[in-house]
Amino acid sequence: MAILKIARMGHPVLSAPAHPVEDPEAPAIRALVADMIETMDDADGTGLAAPQVHVPLRVVVFFVDPERDAREGGDGEGVALTVLINPEIELLGDETKVDWEGCLSVPQMMGEVERHTHIRYRATGLDGKPIERDAHGFHARVVQHECDHLDGILYPSRIGGQGRFGFSDEIVRAISEEKAQAAYDAAGEDSETENQEDA
Repeated sequence: MAILKIARMGHPVLSAPAHPVEDPEAPAIRALVADMIETMDDADGTGLAAPQVHVPLRVVVFFVDPERDAREGGDGEGVALTVLINPEIELLGDETKVDWEGCLSVPQMMGEVERHTHIRYRATGLDGKPIERDAHGFHARVVQHECDHLDGILYPSRIGGQGRFGFSDEIVRAISEEKAQAAYDAAGEDSETENQEDA
């Protein structure tokens, strides 16, 4: 196994559609997946697509942490490490949600992206067997984000005119300040209500 170099935004491999994998059980695909998993772990990521490591094939690896899954609209069970070969996504329903995303190919940045909250995806596993799952919340967001890479799409291109995009540390700071201000405002409203009741 090896840690691979991650392509960054601007590299041509990230803007071109990836090629289908002809034999999901091929030893070369198994070796690629092993390297992708090691690279994702080393970069502290939650998902990685083959084009991100300069390989233009339709392969994705990802997992979903249970705590984050519960916090971001999922069932809280999380998803174990999963390999998707030649995945396809079906959007279920019209409900969407705007939320923050980052990407190993767009380091130190974050942006608000609108995604469908409920999808079904189908793919082939390393063992050649079919995979089919429904996904909600963060699980659905991760799969959509990673499969975008297979079509040459990076998340900044999905940020709408009202969306925000910037350095992760600045955005985290701004969100913390917004939450603190909201809590302060709420405390002020509670205090004012109590004073009115006392009067």
